[in-house]
Amino acid sequence: MSEQTFNEIITNHFEKLDLYTTAITRAHGKNHPEAFDVRELFEKISKKIKDAGTNKPDLDAEFAQLRKITDNYTIPGDVCETYAGTYEMLSEVDNAYQA
Repeated sequence: MSEQTFNEIITNHFEKLDLYTTAITRAHGKNHPEAFDVRELFEKISKKIKDAGTNKPDLDAEFAQLRKITDNYTIPGDVCETYAGTYEMLSEVDNAYQA
């Protein structure tokens, strides 16, 4: 299987990530306050992508911050599949962006 391009990843994951990043703040925000930071960074990334149109936006700072607050997308042991899926999709977006 070939690696997906950044734009393909965006198309495939962003609608679900919008839902998931909101859901994890509600379900896990009390025990995992970083979920709120993840949501905020996802919103910044989404806005930059939308504003960039067909150009590749500069998301280096946002992805660096995401890697830091998620410990490189390490899934906490006490979270649901939605939380795990959020980190997995964000990691895929990050990897596609870096490629």
